[in-house]
Amino acid sequence: MATDFKSIPIIDISALLAKCDDPKMAEDPGLSEVVRQLDQACREAGFFYVKGHGIPDSLLKEVKSVAHKFFDLPYEEKIKIKMTAEAGFRGYQRVGENITKGIPDMHEAIDCYREVKEGMYGSLGKTMEGYNQWPCNPQNFKELMDVYIRLCTDLSRKIMRGISLALTGSPEEFEGGRAGDAFWVMRIIGYPVVPTADGPGPTNDIGCGAHTDYGLLTLVNQDDDITALQVRNLSGEWISAPPISGTFVCNIGDMLKIYSNGLYDSTLHRVINKSPRYRVCVAYFYETNFDTAVEPLETCIQRSGRAKKFERAVYGEHLVSKVLTNFG
Repeated sequence: MATDFKSIPIIDISALLAKCDDPKMAEDPGLSEVVRQLDQACREAGFFYVKGHGIPDSLLKEVKSVAHKFFDLPYEEKIKIKMTAEAGFRGYQRVGENITKGIPDMHEAIDCYREVKEGMYGSLGKTMEGYNQWPCNPQNFKELMDVYIRLCTDLSRKIMRGISLALTGSPEEFEGGRAGDAFWVMRIIGYPVVPTADGPGPTNDIGCGAHTDYGLLTLVNQDDDITALQVRNLSGEWISAPPISGTFVCNIGDMLKIYSNGLYDSTLHRVINKSPRYRVCVAYFYETNFDTAVEPLETCIQRSGRAKKFERAVYGEHLVSKVLTNFG
């Protein structure tokens, strides 16, 4: 459950990364402080920054730079990779096409998902079957994003090992049948300077409406000089998450809320770009296995009052239900 936090903690995870694949990592005293900070951040805010994550700052900047270049292209060029149901809801969507709680969002985006082959998950995965649509311009877009996704996937797995230690005392709870074959989502998002009455789609001042994320862990790579992300605390105040160069803003999602039996919460957040400049954000979402049935961990049931607070949820069903209501 979120508290009345007033700021978002910064956690140096370099010690976790150094030991996260050591079979005896749980016995390493050097990890205890990182694990404690992760646990406190997940309990009190559901959000935290990470530094010491090992992904070069030059790559974080290059990913945002090519995103800016794509969004600078004429609409006729961007629409060549238009998102469609036939592509498994992958591709470009223009301003106003993404819907949050019935209200069009003032952003444009490229939506990417781990690719799903025909029949891979039977009827459960039918909606998400398809391959990502990558622009030809900028020319290095696909290659760069492939590298970035691989590094984000590995980093997320390592952070989840630390969170697993905090919750259960074991680093392996979110591997194997739970997230050993993790699904992922990535949204490359552009927020216009101001709404315009003569542009395509509806207008309002909300770049992305208040929502929680679906899976386990989100890594947010945002422009360094624009504060737009806001996180709601227990009292309903919106707390800014200003960019800190070289860090990711991380937050936990709905599936981790269920696994933790409510010890951790998926916190509401939104985006309002009041800057006079166009803003880019690249959000990577680390999920469970697509077909995993998620339910509270027994350890967490015992720690949270011995009552099971959530029924099981199949991640793929949860994702599809969101996807089918997110687009106008």
